Amino acid sequence: MRLGSINGLRFKQLKLVILAFFMLFLLWKWEKGTYYDSEILQPDPLVLTHPANSKFVDQHTSSEEDFPSADPLPQSVGKVEKQVSGAPPPLSTIGYSVDVADGNEVPPPEKKECNYRNGKWVSDNRRPLYSGFGCKQWLSESWSCRLTQRTDFAYEKFRWQPEACEVPEFEASQFLRRMQDKTVAYVGDSLGRQMFQSMMCMVTGGKQRPDVEDVGAQYGFVLTPGAKRPDGWAYRFPSTNTTILYHWSSTLCDLEPLNPSDRATSYAMHLDRPPAFLKNNLHRFHVLVLNTGHHWNRGKLRANKWEMYLGGAPNNNRNIAVIWKAKNFTIHSIVKWMDAQLPHHPQLKVFYRSISPRHFFNGDWNTGGSCDNTNPLAKGSGIHLNHSEDGDAEGAVRGTRIKLLDVTALSRLRDEGHISRYSIKATPGVQDCLHWCLPGVPDTWNEILAAQL
Repeated sequence: MRLGSINGLRFKQLKLVILAFFMLFLLWKWEKGTYYDSEILQPDPLVLTHPANSKFVDQHTSSEEDFPSADPLPQSVGKVEKQVSGAPPPLSTIGYSVDVADGNEVPPPEKKECNYRNGKWVSDNRRPLYSGFGCKQWLSESWSCRLTQRTDFAYEKFRWQPEACEVPEFEASQFLRRMQDKTVAYVGDSLGRQMFQSMMCMVTGGKQRPDVEDVGAQYGFVLTPGAKRPDGWAYRFPSTNTTILYHWSSTLCDLEPLNPSDRATSYAMHLDRPPAFLKNNLHRFHVLVLNTGHHWNRGKLRANKWEMYLGGAPNNNRNIAVIWKAKNFTIHSIVKWMDAQLPHHPQLKVFYRSISPRHFFNGDWNTGGSCDNTNPLAKGSGIHLNHSEDGDAEGAVRGTRIKLLDVTALSRLRDEGHISRYSIKATPGVQDCLHWCLPGVPDTWNEILAAQL
């Protein structure tokens, strides 16, 4: 009996020793990486879905209506873009990342690369980069909130701090030297025009510059009879031979009059053709920033008499005829075309800017929607995302040489920075919660652009 007990004890001890050796073996193999599966840490690939099923994509299209304005640039701001329904509230994702595919929190990577999308807004008393009172030569009055009844200007005092890197301080003379003998072109809608005017104010410090030459005529920017404004503006800085220009192309596709002799004609909206302006002038550009988004809605197409064309004929593809799909198709089309052109233009760097968020709360632009918040960063100050909030833009540039200028998430935290009800001649009960006060958020877009050049 006693011998059996001893043998049983020894057998148990032997099992414990074998188990200990087995655990040590597993730990050794783990450290060597044998059982490490790198795939489990990779985010799921972004799948483009219908906007209604997308968590972060700006889900709504918008229209653009006329707003009264008095602009120092030749009637440069007569319209304000609005969307059909309100945007989701700003995201607050401070200190962690969110996987767009499944919404699960994942820890930030140990080694961070400079990703300008992620970071936080920080207070900076050295801002703004120019005076909203002083930049009258380049800045439309409707966008200069210093010239309105607005009394709070805390929104001017913030800069974007990316993760694991710095955005170099923007210095006008240095930027012009870097852009010597170069042309910087913005092509897009009125949010692109805001970025253009912001850059003009930044490189001049908001000061009068009589030496800067208006070279718009060299690009066909002339005011045609009956037009409220030319199709763009172009200015050249003689000291460095730097040209900065903007061309209006709200949908980034070619618009062709169906009957050029009739002023009331409809227009073919060629979803698969780049704007003629790009085809004719691409060889002259060194930096190109594209954007579209807020004009893609049925109301806008009807108001402008735009008819979708594909392959040179009226579009009969019912799938593409859906507005959000037509927008996505056009974005992919223009990016693909641009990518094919780059080998022929080695001097050119192309950026596609993601959509600028709108902040209509409790209604839309024509149903009492407002953006009255004046408390900066009320919804949070930081962003850490694995994917862009603009899935269409991110999907279009993936695998191309076109860079994504991703400003959507960082701008969504700045709902206090819109023009709101402070437009100079605002329509009673209507607020502009799409365009931004300048100086303001679009200056940050340009700082990130300059950092990537």
